[in-house]
Amino acid sequence: MSPDSLDLDPALMRRLGYRVVDLLVDRIAGLDADRAWGGAPRAELEPRLSEPPPAGTRDFDAILDRLTRDVLPFAGRIDHPRFFAFIPSCPTWPGILGDFIAAGYNIFQGTWLESAGPSMLELVVLDWFRQWVGYPVEASGVLLSGGSAANLTALACVRETHPAGRSPHARIYVSPETHSSLERATRILGFQRGQIRVLPTDGRGRLLPEALAAAVEEDARAGLAPFLAIGNAGTTSTGAVDPLRELAAVCAEHGLWLHADAAYGGFAVLTERGRALLDGLELADSITLDPHKWLFQPYEAGCLLVRRAELLHRAFHIIADYLQDTAVAGAEVNFADRGIQLTRSARALKIWISLQYFGVDTFRRAIDRALDLALHAQRIIEAMPQLELLSPAALSIVCFRRRLPVEGPDAEADLERVNAALVQRLAQSGVGMISSTRVAGRYALRLCIMNHRSRAEDVERVLRWLAEEPLPA
Repeated sequence: MSPDSLDLDPALMRRLGYRVVDLLVDRIAGLDADRAWGGAPRAELEPRLSEPPPAGTRDFDAILDRLTRDVLPFAGRIDHPRFFAFIPSCPTWPGILGDFIAAGYNIFQGTWLESAGPSMLELVVLDWFRQWVGYPVEASGVLLSGGSAANLTALACVRETHPAGRSPHARIYVSPETHSSLERATRILGFQRGQIRVLPTDGRGRLLPEALAAAVEEDARAGLAPFLAIGNAGTTSTGAVDPLRELAAVCAEHGLWLHADAAYGGFAVLTERGRALLDGLELADSITLDPHKWLFQPYEAGCLLVRRAELLHRAFHIIADYLQDTAVAGAEVNFADRGIQLTRSARALKIWISLQYFGVDTFRRAIDRALDLALHAQRIIEAMPQLELLSPAALSIVCFRRRLPVEGPDAEADLERVNAALVQRLAQSGVGMISSTRVAGRYALRLCIMNHRSRAEDVERVLRWLAEEPLPA
């Protein structure tokens, strides 16, 4: 290798590539025996890593050794079979290889001119998603980095294309369970806090259609401009699914756009139970999905589907002089005209490879297993006197807490302190990892199962640890 060249000879490229593949395969094969979480404070990591970049070359094996010693151990193993915190992600190996291929080919997929084949593949994958959710043939969308980008793109689309979207009196309707990315999207787009109305939910955390109807009618009488309601197809906190069919009826009656945030739960439609739980999803005007969640793809992979695909083009199409050679007409699509990115990678490649390799039925069975494990977790919690169920299994999330023999005005504070300590101690133990939330204002332990490697014994081991761990003083 010449010190003045950034090229490597083929033999060396193969050796380095095989070294990385061996590292990744060994890691995945050893996940079960590894810790579910590893972390360190900045004060520990900075001395390990803070340094000027080297002026000359370094040995690649030494670089990998440094990574595996000083960087990679200090992170959550999001694909560990006992990682039940937040929203886990457990990618398939063909999906990982798809990202490797996309990077190796260095695909620029902003325009059809520069990526006809990958763009066609994205259209194919999007059409699979369209059919799964029950959208009409004129629907399509765009692949993005994740749910946050998809929600932002959806809100920008409706603001640009709905008659009331740019009115200073525009009103958006959400529930307390709406994902934080949607609040962030409204800030980015310049909506004021007073333009967003938070509506009540029922005892299961679902937005009440009658509350939406009443709020819309009240605001319309006041001369305001209702234009967007956001429904949850699986809340991040408890897995609750809003009554989408009833919300869609309210929106249709009053001329509102209904956006369904299905980033967490959307791909459950592949199963019979999931489709029943997500009834009415197909009636939304736009849907956010995350293939890096329940379609088992590596980060990053999000998706926005819009019932009328031409609205995305209307909202985002800009043709600059320096892009005039890329203009398309007819069936070809410049995906830069469907969102905020001109430079974008070929995200469809990993999804297409995974589905081609395993087939849809394999993914369907994996999602069904996660639903089964959530119900299994609920039954265990209900059978353990040390644990208290706070929110039953919804999709693949169960919320609960450790009981305490306490009463009086400080009981809830004591319960929160003890349960918060258990969350930290479980992670530090390496046995597993869960996260926390609040259910009706009460601190809750939250177990989310989305890993195709998780087994009943993994769920049982974590719950047994939480039930039997000596209580903090």
